[in-house]
Amino acid sequence: MGANFAYKNTRDLQFILQEWLPSEEIFNYDQFKDYYAKEEIGLILDPILKLCKQVVEPVAEEVIKNPAKFENGKVISPTGMGELFKRLQQEGWGTSNISEDEDAMVLPHILYAMIWELIGAANPSLTPYIELTDGSANLIQTFGDEKLKKMFLAKMMDGSWSGTMCLTEPGAGSDVGDITSKAYATADPGIFKIKGSKIFITGGDNDFTENIIHLFLGRVEGARPGTAGISLFIVPKYWVNEDGSLEDNDVQTTGIEHKMGLLGSITASLTFGENNGCRGWLLGVNPLENEGKGNGMAQMFQMMNLARLETGLSALSSLCNAFYNARDYCQERIQGRLAADPKGDRVAIIRHEDIKRTLLMGKAHMEAIRAMMYKTFFAFDVRHRDPDPEIRKKASELIEVATPLCKAYTSDEAWWLIGEALQTYGGYGYMNEYPISQIARDVKIYSIWEGTNFIQSMDLVGRKWSLEKGEVFARFLQSIREFCVSNQSNQDFRGEFEILRQALEAYGEIQAAMQAYKSENRPEMIPLYSRRILTATAQLYAGSLILDQALLAEKRIKELGRDHYDYAFYAGKVAAAKYYLGNVVPNVMTMANIIKNGDTSAIDIPVEAFDY
Repeated sequence: MGANFAYKNTRDLQFILQEWLPSEEIFNYDQFKDYYAKEEIGLILDPILKLCKQVVEPVAEEVIKNPAKFENGKVISPTGMGELFKRLQQEGWGTSNISEDEDAMVLPHILYAMIWELIGAANPSLTPYIELTDGSANLIQTFGDEKLKKMFLAKMMDGSWSGTMCLTEPGAGSDVGDITSKAYATADPGIFKIKGSKIFITGGDNDFTENIIHLFLGRVEGARPGTAGISLFIVPKYWVNEDGSLEDNDVQTTGIEHKMGLLGSITASLTFGENNGCRGWLLGVNPLENEGKGNGMAQMFQMMNLARLETGLSALSSLCNAFYNARDYCQERIQGRLAADPKGDRVAIIRHEDIKRTLLMGKAHMEAIRAMMYKTFFAFDVRHRDPDPEIRKKASELIEVATPLCKAYTSDEAWWLIGEALQTYGGYGYMNEYPISQIARDVKIYSIWEGTNFIQSMDLVGRKWSLEKGEVFARFLQSIREFCVSNQSNQDFRGEFEILRQALEAYGEIQAAMQAYKSENRPEMIPLYSRRILTATAQLYAGSLILDQALLAEKRIKELGRDHYDYAFYAGKVAAAKYYLGNVVPNVMTMANIIKNGDTSAIDIPVEAFDY
């Protein structure tokens, strides 16, 4: 059956843009003011919902039946994938949105993200092709000269060409500084001969675009060792001549991976320069003219930081679609009688207590994560376009802190939560005829992509905590504290605000404990606890955001009354917030106790003990 697209409406997305966030600030920026208004967001999102059901989802079903193949040295994509890729690109839902042309009609980051939450839920295998083409084109736009921009961008934006980022090698995964790919200067300024092998390259090959533009990390011969000597190159599958014609560039696909999910998204192994005929254009400084230092890693991180947020968005898409499918099944499945009425009629299982709890658990996480995700995408628009430098700086600080939370917390929680959605089906959930098993297989990669979630947690604790001598993170926590103080007399959510206050206090204890371990010269305690600290951080922040939404929802309920058609929506927002604050946020207090206790059994255990 495949991963059915089960979104019924875009009501929560419209709530975020039309009621919760001050989106009018974004829509009033010069680039958007003539095209968008917050009251008309449904006119964009609802047709995308329809497009997903009628056009995007059927290709996802084809992916399940006929996944990507590699035969006789050639990649074979699932039927319809190429046509869908090109259609979305040509209709303006893809790479053209990065255009810096002041006259171009582009989407705000937050609205673009909402569109791709929907498309990603309908066809998760498609999303990487668009996102990687976006990211690689963005790097060329930012760091390329006018010649390179003219050569590549138009065809990447209209779907003629796709893009990738090539980092990982057989001997260098997360530790990118160990890559062995080489670049050798030629007589042509800016052009280097390329030699190396890359693995796990998402979108590394396809049979539906005329060219594939690889953003390739390598070390110029003579550059420094480690990350300092790495440079970034544009290495197309087919070399682009001055007249626009293409010729072979000695980039070979040696195979594709057989994966547990995302079966239409090709993950390729590639060799560059096997026959000494591969060339690439250098982006940025020449290490041979810069004391051996390249700036490839700094450039790539521009792409990776947005890609991390987009990876979290993909996990959110899968999570939401899983619970929407589970909801539909539970509404239709008749089994059992209510505990309070054991002699009554059999009922739809959505009326049973544990099923309702499971679905509310999913709803609460979905809406808390959505709030965190779109608050961050909102900050991207502000950072990019607001004329006030102080406002841009504040937005940038939020992005720095929130990005590892959006990527890691979302993809970590989605994995087990989708397992809970599957559980509501009973034995049917384990069958391929129902969609959740495929969604579970698809979602797992997101906790690994763009730096594993452990790397995200070390970024949080090792770097984000310390930005500007800790002042950036202190301001982040202070915003949550001010939210608590300003609502401490609220009677509707008195208990929830007390939980949030306790969680803030406990989080301070977590930071104090980690600082103490650091002063005691116990650096091993940071990687031991960092992932759990990231989870606690996200729960604290997301808890404050979903509670903020609940304040607004409760206000609407009082204004509209229980007979209003929107009552159920707002009541659901309130219930989701109460569940999240009552059942999820207390983990921050638990984690504080665990970290203060300082259990080191995971460090102390002899590695040989794992043999038994």
